[in-house]
Amino acid sequence: MKSRYTWQYLPQPRAALVTELSEKCQLAPAVIRLLINRGLTDQTTIEKFLNPGVDQFHDPLLLFDMQKAVDRIRQAIEANQLITVYGDYDADGVTSTSIMLETLESLGANVNIYIPDRFNEGYGPHESSFKQLLAAGTQLIVTVDNGISGNAPIAYAQAQGVDVIVTDHHELPPELPPAFAIVHPRHPQGHYPFGDLSGVGVAFKVASALLEETAVDSFDLAAIGTIGDLVSLTDENRALVSLGLQQLQQSTRPGITALCAVAGIKQAKIDERSIGFAIAPRLNALGRLGDAKDGVKLLTTFDPDEATELAKFVQTQNERRQQYVKDIAATAMEMAQTPENQQRQTLVLAHADWHEGVLGIVASRIVEATGKPTLVLTEREDHTYKGSGRSVQAFNLFNALDQYRDLMISFGGHHMAAGLAVTADNLAALSAGLEAQADAVDLRHQAHDALKIDLQLPVPEVTTDFLQACQQLAPFGTDNPAPQIAVTPEKVTDVRAIGADKAHLKFKLTAANANLDVIAFQKGQYAEDLTAADQVTVVGELGENVWQGRRTLQLQLTDFATSGIEIIDKRTTHLTRHLFQYTATYVFFSAKLQQQLSGYLPVDATAVSAHEPFNVVGDTLVLVDLPTDLAALTTLLQAHQQEYDKLISFFYMAHPVYLAGMPTRAEFARLFKFTTTHRGINLRTQLATLANYLHLKKELLIFMIQVFSELGFVKIVDGVMDGVAQPAKADLQSAASYQQRQQQMTAEQVLVYSNYQELKNWLNAHIVPDEGAKSNVS
Repeated sequence: MKSRYTWQYLPQPRAALVTELSEKCQLAPAVIRLLINRGLTDQTTIEKFLNPGVDQFHDPLLLFDMQKAVDRIRQAIEANQLITVYGDYDADGVTSTSIMLETLESLGANVNIYIPDRFNEGYGPHESSFKQLLAAGTQLIVTVDNGISGNAPIAYAQAQGVDVIVTDHHELPPELPPAFAIVHPRHPQGHYPFGDLSGVGVAFKVASALLEETAVDSFDLAAIGTIGDLVSLTDENRALVSLGLQQLQQSTRPGITALCAVAGIKQAKIDERSIGFAIAPRLNALGRLGDAKDGVKLLTTFDPDEATELAKFVQTQNERRQQYVKDIAATAMEMAQTPENQQRQTLVLAHADWHEGVLGIVASRIVEATGKPTLVLTEREDHTYKGSGRSVQAFNLFNALDQYRDLMISFGGHHMAAGLAVTADNLAALSAGLEAQADAVDLRHQAHDALKIDLQLPVPEVTTDFLQACQQLAPFGTDNPAPQIAVTPEKVTDVRAIGADKAHLKFKLTAANANLDVIAFQKGQYAEDLTAADQVTVVGELGENVWQGRRTLQLQLTDFATSGIEIIDKRTTHLTRHLFQYTATYVFFSAKLQQQLSGYLPVDATAVSAHEPFNVVGDTLVLVDLPTDLAALTTLLQAHQQEYDKLISFFYMAHPVYLAGMPTRAEFARLFKFTTTHRGINLRTQLATLANYLHLKKELLIFMIQVFSELGFVKIVDGVMDGVAQPAKADLQSAASYQQRQQQMTAEQVLVYSNYQELKNWLNAHIVPDEGAKSNVS
C-alpha cells in the first residue's frame, strides 16, 4: 500500500527554545514544538494564540466602503425601503444571509431574502433575478457571500435606481462591479489587516458596524459559516470560531438544538469537527438538492416545533445527498478503474442522470482514491454535460481547462476546483486536452500532494495527556490543522472492515504492551491488505471515540503505507471464478491448468507460464498453482522482484501428495516380491485388485510402479506389467519420479501445509537473494 501523499516531516525545533518557551508559557514541550512549527516563536504571540477573544477583532470600519454601506442601509431603514438580502446556497451563504436578516430585523428594517437556485440560476447575481426583485418592490439589495463578480446584473440594478451593496470575500475580478458600496476584506483600495474573512465573517463585520458594537448574538452562526467555508482559522477567524463554539454549546436557538438532535450531536460538546462533518454538510445539502432558504428559516426561527420539522427535513435531504454520493461514487469509481482510465493521468467521467448537486463531492472522492485530477459530469436533457472538477496540488485545473475555454459553454474555478458545462460533441476533445495538459507538466512523475507531519511517536507515547495537550491548539482548520502524528507499531491487529457496506476500516497499532485504535474512513477495501501487516506507518489525527459511555483514544487515519512486498494468503483447494478478481499477472506452473482457466481471468489481467520468460503487467503477481519444486519458485520470485509490489498465493494442487507420504521400504519390498512371482498383470483391469492385495492406496501403488519402471525392475507393455528377472541393483531415490515426489512433498509442506507465520518467513527469505527482506502477509 503506497502512501496517498508525499510525507513531509516538520523539523524539530531547537531543544533550548522549546525548554525556554515551555517554562515561560507553562506548557508541555510537545505543545511548544507544535506551536513553533506553526510560526509562533515567542511568549506574546503564543499567549495571544491560545487565548482568543473579542479584543482580537479588528474595527469593522477599517473595511473599505463600510461606513458608506452602513449609512445607506440606515437610510433605507429610516425610509422603510424594502431591503433584499441576496445570499448563496452553501453553509457560508446561508449563515451570512441569516446574520444579515436578523441584524436588519433587529434594527426595524423592512427586509426579505433571496437565494438563487443552484440549478436554474447558479451562483451569484443574475439580471433576471434582479428584475424579479425590483418588480416586487426591492429598493436596496445587499449581497452576502457573493456579488464581487456580478458586474452586469449590478450595473442593471444601479441603472434602475436601486443601489446594490456588495459584501463578499471571493477572488477579486480585474474589474469590480459598479455597486453603490463594496465591502471586501481584500479590496484593492482598502487596508484591512486581515484578508481571510469568510462570507459570514464579512456579514458579521457589517452587522457589528450597524449595531455599533460587536454582534455577540451572531457568534454561533458566524462560526458555522467560517468553518464550513474552510477559510484560514487564524487571526480574528480563530477568535470568532472560538467564541462561536462556546455560544453554540449553550445556544437557545431552536434550530441549533433541533439540528444537533437529528445529527446525533451532544450540543454541549459541539466542536469544529461537529460543524465540519455534521452541521455544515446538512446545511449544504439543502442547496445541493433544493431550496437553501429552508436553512435560513431553520437558523432564525423562534418556534421549536417549526425548528423540529425543518431539522427533520434537513436530515432527510442530507440522507438523500449521502445516497446520491454513494451511488454515483460507486459507478464513477468503476469507470475510473477501466483499463483505459488506469492508463490516463486525468479522468473525465460522464454519465446520464447523475445528480448535479453532488458531483463536486464525488470528484473529491475519486481524486482521493486515485490521486488523479478528475471531472465528474452529468448529461442533461439538452444533451450537454455539466459538472465539477477537483485536482491535486501538482496540477492547476483552472489553468489547464482555461486552454480550452472555447470548447466549453461555461467555465470557472481555481487551482484545485472548477465548474463547467460542455456540449457532447466537445467532450472527447476536452478530455484529450486535459490529458495533454497533464503531459505538458509531466504529471505522472510529479510528487503527490504534500502531507506535513508534526511528530513521530511510538505507540506508548500516544496518551490521553498528549491528546489534552494538543487540544490547547484547537479549534483546528485551514492554516491551523490538527496535528498529524506518524506512528509505526510493532504489529497491526484486529483489522476489520466496518459499516453497513464495509466501507470503513478499524484496526489496532500495538507496541510494548500498548494499543492504539485507528479508524480509517472509506478505506474498507484495504482490510485484506492490512491484516497483520507488521511494517506499516500510519499518519493521522488523534482524538477520542466514545462508545456506550466509554472513552478511548483513537487515531483518525489520514494516510498509511507499508514497506516491502505485500503478500496476500489466498491458499485454496478449489479454484473459483471469484478468486480471479485481481487486475494482475497470473502465473501458472501447469500449462493444462492455464488452458482450463483461461475464461476465469478478468479482461485486464494477464496469464503467463512459469516456464517461459515474461514481464509482470501491473504491480500484482498471482501464483495460481503449486510449483514443481521450491527452487523453481525461488528463481521466479527473484527474477521479477522489482516488477511487483503485491504477491498473492493460491497454490492450488490438482494431485496433492504430502499427506499420502512416501512409501516405506517395506512397502516397496512387498511390491518387488510380488513382481518376481507374478507375471502378466493387466494394470488397466487389475490395478485396484492389486492395491487391495498389497494393502496399498491405489495412487501410491501407481507411483511405486512408475519408480520400478524407471529403475528397470518391471516392464510394462500395452498396459501389462511383468517383473524383470535379476534386475540390476539401483537405489530407489535415484529414480526421477522418486525425486520429483520428494520435491513436491517439500513444496507442499512449506507452501501449503505451513501455518501463517511459516509461510511468511519462507517467502520473506526467498524473495530477495541473501536477505531476509521483510514484507506484509495478510
